[in-house]
Amino acid sequence: MKQVLEFLGVIALLQGGVGLVHEFTGWLRGWGLVQGLDFLDGREIYGSVALLVLSFALFAAAESQKSG
Repeated sequence: MKQVLEFLGVIALLQGGVGLVHEFTGWLRGWGLVQGLDFLDGREIYGSVALLVLSFALFAAAESQKSG
């Protein structure tokens, strides 16, 4: 379970980072999940930041799991 949470955390971290890079620079067009969601039109920065916060929460949950 710990590895699944860490994997999802990495995916959320990458998608949030790609979303912010795209919004501020215009690079990496087509790489982000947030840009493809129609209900976030005009709110892509908030969606990207939410993904970053989610990634840190997933990492904290993974860290709290017992190893073994």
